[in-house]
Amino acid sequence: MPPSRSTAWVACALLVALAACTTGRPGSADRENSGAVRTFGPQGVGSKDPTLTGPAAEVDGATSGGTLTVYLPSAPGPDTLDPTDAQSAPGNAIQQALVSRSLTQYARGDEGQPVLVPDLATDLGTPNDDFTEWTFTIRDDATWEDGSPVTADDVAFGICRSLDTEAFPSGPGNEFSTHYFAGADDYDGPYTGQDPECDGWDGVTVDGQDVTIAMTRPFPDMDYYGAMMVMGPAPRGSASEPTRYAQRPMANGPYKVERWQPDEELVLVRNEEWEGASDPARHQYVDTFVFKFSQDQAKVDEIMLSGNAASRTAVATSLSASRYQEANDRLGQRLVHQTSQCVATITPDYRKITDIRVRKALAYAYPAEDTWLAAGDVPGVTRVRAGSLMPPGMPGQSDFRIDGEPLTYDPERARELLAEAGYADEPYPITMAYNSIDARASAMQEQVTTGLEAGGFSVRSIPVQGSTYSVWTDPDNKVNQLLNLRGVGWCPAWPAGSALLPPLLKSGAPFNTAHFDEPAVDAAMDAIAELPIDEQADAWGDLDEMILERYFPIIPVAYMNHLFVFGDQVGNPSGDAAASAPNYKDLFVLR
Repeated sequence: MPPSRSTAWVACALLVALAACTTGRPGSADRENSGAVRTFGPQGVGSKDPTLTGPAAEVDGATSGGTLTVYLPSAPGPDTLDPTDAQSAPGNAIQQALVSRSLTQYARGDEGQPVLVPDLATDLGTPNDDFTEWTFTIRDDATWEDGSPVTADDVAFGICRSLDTEAFPSGPGNEFSTHYFAGADDYDGPYTGQDPECDGWDGVTVDGQDVTIAMTRPFPDMDYYGAMMVMGPAPRGSASEPTRYAQRPMANGPYKVERWQPDEELVLVRNEEWEGASDPARHQYVDTFVFKFSQDQAKVDEIMLSGNAASRTAVATSLSASRYQEANDRLGQRLVHQTSQCVATITPDYRKITDIRVRKALAYAYPAEDTWLAAGDVPGVTRVRAGSLMPPGMPGQSDFRIDGEPLTYDPERARELLAEAGYADEPYPITMAYNSIDARASAMQEQVTTGLEAGGFSVRSIPVQGSTYSVWTDPDNKVNQLLNLRGVGWCPAWPAGSALLPPLLKSGAPFNTAHFDEPAVDAAMDAIAELPIDEQADAWGDLDEMILERYFPIIPVAYMNHLFVFGDQVGNPSGDAAASAPNYKDLFVLR
């Protein structure tokens, strides 16, 4: 899923690697490690604990009350609050942690690692022998914000909604539910199919508190998919009508929506009907969360580093590269480094740029570090040059290099490759789009143009007013039809190649912005699901390597990490390794 629709997409519960290397409560230890050379924690995937029960263990020293303000520089926030359609990484991290529950969820382990644990289900689900059927027993003590119980029927209806690809065109159900759930090919969904009770789909059944989902193919990762909001409940009837529900969903987590102004502000207040005993991983320490989207990075940096009243109970989700050393010297544990399994790519149009040498030339002509700096990122910290598509720490990942060497900016090598492909006399034409109302995107585009032109390309940059994802993923968009170079950023929904390679490279996948289409690769992806479970991770790693070496249809540019800044009255400053976000579930205000 891309990280944010302004820069890259992603949705759902994003399983990333180990959490920040600097965590803990502020106070006398605030200045410990100041000025130290910081490193990210080791990459790795979390464990599972199917037996964890609520209430969540208390955070040491936690106090109740107060308001936390969260600044999200250059992040527009969610396009929708409907859990079935939500795909914004910043927005999903907030909503999943605080508002909308699902079958399973992630807790933060003792070492900061993500641990898959139950949420509305009493455990992590029970599969049959070949993983073509999963049963989840729904707990009986979860409630909606109006005090009514969250039922197994509500969960089944939420799952059914995920199949309505016309009502929810951006939802993760388009990628996963329709691919795995039995009968999905013949069912249009409750709204498009005019089936408000989901009577026309028998892929999900309810028996008491048990919800059983049938699959068309083995789906051993269903317990991970269960941690995405799309696998949560929805109230039946007009209460969850899509247009209405997109603005104001019914909460079943510790907070409910008081006010939402898209691209500007989201205010969450306590949900008094939430029962902590029903939830193994969430807390309700803070009275009010105020999330401020699309903030100016320089202004946020000044607030957070000033030490003034506005900073003390505030959190910032990013930091300018120009202020990194100052923050590193001054903030100690309040500057948190958070690893991620998100990968950023550029995607030559496979239908138009047909010579692999031209695609490789683009890789060498792409000025990665200059582009990162223009975006305010810190090379080697928040952006690390990628080799494989699968990021470090993902099971099966192979640390290989294209042509046996790291990709670096090398315009001379790019020109050599273009000459070999027969394009020595005239620059090779590239047409791409950028978000002209995003100052960072404009600055990045300037660097990209300079770099590509030095590497033997001519660049036509088309400005669009808004998210480039809305252009890249719309086949009927007139600007999109002109492009031969796009991009995509992806944060896999769970820690496996199955949540990374098919969404980006399978024929017809919504975020296959390269329009890569090779039947042999599609067949190989389908075949991996039939392998024994203990062989699948390595098979995804081998496929990653084969695709890049044989076709090079997509250029891995960077593995994306994050810096979070916490005010000195924010308790438990830490990252959420399952969402690549601040650890909203466990934050509190020091009283």
